[in-house]
Amino acid sequence: METKNLTTVTIIYYQEDSLELKHEIKSYPKNQSGRVIIPQEFKQNKSILAVCLGEITIINKIGDRIMSLGIEDNNF
Repeated sequence: METKNLTTVTIIYYQEDSLELKHEIKSYPKNQSGRVIIPQEFKQNKSILAVCLGEITIINKIGDRIMSLGIEDNNF
């Protein structure tokens, strides 16, 4: 895969055999209409919930205990 013209995305998904919410940061090209092209190999056995532009830091997700990760509470 070419390294130029790639877009970094964070993909949030479930595996078919698990209820654990997972995420991965990947870099993929865009098609002519501007949509990121996610390869079929990555999509296999997954239910993709969201594709976010850039690298997203998820600090808490469904099923996780709320834990301090050294990030200040800014009254979110």
